[in-house]
Parts: sequence; C-alpha cells; structure tokens
Amino acid sequence: MAFGDLLEQVGGTGRFQIVHVTLLSIPVLMMASHNLLQNFVAAVPPHFCSAHANLSRSRLSPEETLLLTVPLDIKGNPERCQRYAAPRWYLPNGTSGPGGNGTGAGGGSGADLQGCTDGWSYNMTEMTSTIISEWDLVCDQRSLKQMAQTIYMGGVLVGALFFGSMSDRYGRRILLIISNLLMAVAGTCAAFSPSFPLYCLFRFGCGMALSGTGLNTFSLIVEWIPTRIRTGVGTITGYCYTVGQLLLALIAYFIRDWRWLTLAVSLPYYVFFLIAWWFHESSRWLALSNKPERAIKNLKSVAKFNGRHEEGEKLTVDMLQESMKKEMSSVQGSYTVLDLFRTPTMRKMTVCLSAVWLSTSFAYYGLSMDLQKFGVDIYLIQVIFGAVDIPAKVIVTVSMSLMGRRPSQMGALILAGITILINLLVPYDKQMARTCLAVMGKGCLAASFNCCYLYSGELYPTIIRQNGMGWASMMARVGAMVAPMVLLTADYIPWLPGLIYGGAPILSGVAAMFLPETLGSPLPDTIQDVEDRGSGRSSKKPPKETMILQDTEANLLKRVA
Repeated sequence: MAFGDLLEQVGGTGRFQIVHVTLLSIPVLMMASHNLLQNFVAAVPPHFCSAHANLSRSRLSPEETLLLTVPLDIKGNPERCQRYAAPRWYLPNGTSGPGGNGTGAGGGSGADLQGCTDGWSYNMTEMTSTIISEWDLVCDQRSLKQMAQTIYMGGVLVGALFFGSMSDRYGRRILLIISNLLMAVAGTCAAFSPSFPLYCLFRFGCGMALSGTGLNTFSLIVEWIPTRIRTGVGTITGYCYTVGQLLLALIAYFIRDWRWLTLAVSLPYYVFFLIAWWFHESSRWLALSNKPERAIKNLKSVAKFNGRHEEGEKLTVDMLQESMKKEMSSVQGSYTVLDLFRTPTMRKMTVCLSAVWLSTSFAYYGLSMDLQKFGVDIYLIQVIFGAVDIPAKVIVTVSMSLMGRRPSQMGALILAGITILINLLVPYDKQMARTCLAVMGKGCLAASFNCCYLYSGELYPTIIRQNGMGWASMMARVGAMVAPMVLLTADYIPWLPGLIYGGAPILSGVAAMFLPETLGSPLPDTIQDVEDRGSGRSSKKPPKETMILQDTEANLLKRVA
C-alpha cells in the first residue's frame, strides 16, 4: 500500500480537498498583484522642471510659466530634465512676456540651460501619486525605478532559497503562516514608507514572502490531493495567477494613489494569515520527518471531515510507515546540485535548461514591467497581457501532447524572440501594431513557462529531480532580477533593450534543440538512465507516460509567475 492509497482511504477528493484547495488558491490571485505592482505604483507621469522661485509667486498661468521657464524638445514637448537658467522674458521674435513663438531650447537665442534645481512639476491627471512623483525618481535618479524592481526580485530569489530549505525542515504549514504574515506586514510598511530606501527594504521583504507563500501553498496542495487529479488542480491554480493579473488592473484602475494601492494588495494577507492556521500540515512530510503519530492524527481528521470516520480509525502508524518505505529510501540519498554537472549528458542538459529558464523569465518580465512604452492605456494593456495567457496555455498544452515537448519549447521561445525583434522595426506611432506584437510575444513566453515546468521535470531523474527544478527556478529568478536593469540601456541606445529581450529567447530556443524529446519516453530514475539516453542506448523500461505526468505535475504546481 502506497501513501496515495492511504489518502484515498480517508477521501482523496472529498469535502476537505475542495475546501483546502480553494482556500489555498485564493492567495494565488494576489501574487500577480505584487509581482506586477511596479507597473502602477512606479508609473512615470509627465513632468518638467518647476518654475524659478521668483515666478512661483507671480500671477502667470501655468501655461505661461511653462513657456518662460522650460524649453521644448525636438518633438515640441517640454523638456523633462532642463530649464532656462533665467526666465525668458524676451522671446526670440522680440515680444516680451508670454506669447512668443514657442521655439525650443536652442531657438536661435543661445539661452543658457540648467538642471531642475527647484524640483519638478508633475501632471497627475492619470494618477494622484506614484513613487516617482513622491521621491522625484526622474532624470538623474530614473535608474532607481528599475532598481526597486530588481531589489524586489532579489527578495523573491532569497525567499525561495530560505523558505524552500526551511519548509523541508520545519514543515509547510508554519512557514506558510509566517510568509502570509510577512507579506501583510512588509506590504503595509511599504505603503507607509517615509523614504525610498525603506520602501525598497520592505519590498524586498514582500519578495521573500511571495516565494514562501507560493512554495508552501503549492506543496500543501500537491501533498493533500491524489495524483489522478493533479493535472486539473494544477491547471486551475495556474489560471488563478492569470486571473490575478486581470484583478490587479481592476484594483489599480479604481485606486490611483500608490500608497493605497500597495495597502490594498497587502491587507488581504492578514486574512490569509488567519485562515492558514486552519490548514493541516502535510501528513506526507510528517511521515518523512519521523513524526508518524501527527501524520496519522491529521489523516484521521481529514477522514472525519470527509465523512469517513470509520475508515480513518483503521489507520495505524505501522500502515503509514509501510506505505512510505519507498519515499524514505529516496530521502536518504546524498545527491546535491553539483551532481547536475558531474556527468556529460547531465551537464549539457542543465546548461541548456538554465538558458531556457533564464531567458524565458528575463524576456517575460522585460515585456511585462514596462507597459508605458507601448503608448496605450496601462490599465487596458495590463488586462490584455493577462488575458493572453489563457489561450497561450491551452495551445501549448495541446502542442506538447501532439508535437512533443522539444518542438513546443523551441517554437514558443523562437516565436517570442522574433515578435519582439519585429517590434523594433515598427514606428512608435503605430501603437496598434506594436501592442499586438508585444501581446503575441508575451503569450509565447507564458506558453514557454508552461512548457519548461513539465519538460524539466521529465528530463531530470527521480533521485535528483527536486535539485534540478530548484536550480532551474533559481535561474528564472536571476533572469527576473536582471530584466529591469536592461531597460536602462535605452538611455544610450534606444533599441538595445528590445534587441536583448528578443535575442535571448531565440538563442535559448536554439539551445533547447540539444535537449532530448521526452514525449512517450520512460521517466529516468537515476543519473545513469540520463547518460544512457544521451549516448543513444535505449531504456528497457516500458513507457510510463502516466508516471511522467504524476511526478512532474507536482513541480508544475510550484510555479510562481
């Protein structure tokens, strides 16, 4: 009897599982809100230098003051980071005061220019406040906007390393409780931050909490449901994140102040913190951690909740230990991340998968975190970017089943890169064409994410699969950290970010060509199985497509977009 049989005995798809999965899935809706919050709280409003001190008390209208103090750029818009050293009371056409011909900075007058020594004025018609207007993160300080997102993604990386190891040691439930509380407190503190450094510090805490919440949420979901329904539950949970992207656009549309918006997406975690006390610790983890009595107690509680009290009373510690023999033997292995690189085939496979994961996450967040560049309403583009994930995931799922994993992975990445590169050739005023290409690229990258979770799980052998998935996930987070900083290169070469964001998926798509196909292949159990497959020696084991899905869907559930 395996552990899955014990779970079926107490009710594998009963009322407990329905309530359990529902309550755990609700917080997933808010994960997208924190991942993509930067698009709204750090939106850059139109701005220009504030007027000179002697003009600020004058009776001139704002338009007249602007004309006297700020030159125009080559497009006829006010310069964002320069103003005249002194008000231009006499304009080039000989008139005095406002009413000149509105020539630019040069204007033939040779006027001296200076920086915005008296600060900036912002056009807040779209939003009432952002961190940009709050702390003047413009001009020489504009790189701090991207740094804030990089720091947040750094928190996601550190949180994955910290909470991942801690949950294996102390359990999923208590770490989920701590993560929810950390997200609530850090988010609240970020909303009331009096300075930018403190804001970044608390956003780092939010990133850590997001990893802890995601990892432990999906672990608790996977370990309390039978294998046969993991595909359906995994799909539903994945779409919760997609719906969360749409929810963020709705919340941000009605809350235009960055402090209240940050607070709005953080307060629900106080409720999630209270709900998390109800969750049962994973009996599978308890058994593997030599706590069989608590594991049996939880199984009996589940049986009672599912109306199978008599079946639950039949469970004993001996039955549990017998069912966990295989899992216990695998836990006793001494494999590490270094084993991913010791042998030739494993090394080549890990390098190629690292490129796939890093570039997918890199380009995904590169597109998703700079919505203003498309010149379209950011609330609308956020909805479109979220909605495109739905058909993209359906299409790639069908493609993986019919065409195979490798062609699907390659196609998604290369097509994403091509659409991003084509977008570089489209004039900026062709907003519809630029937006359509960007949406197509975003959908391909979402499809690539879906594919690489399943594909990676099938490529790595059972004895080191978790280490392999952990490494791949870490590479994805590194890509997400680097993505915002690449946008800074646009200050020097405007087309360079698009070239990098488009080139990376194409190169990794080529790297995916060197990965073996796994559709219909037996799931490797040992590193030797992988080496045999790489050398062309076929495995004697029969195809185990069902086992492939059963073992890898647990990893598919652990995605934190």
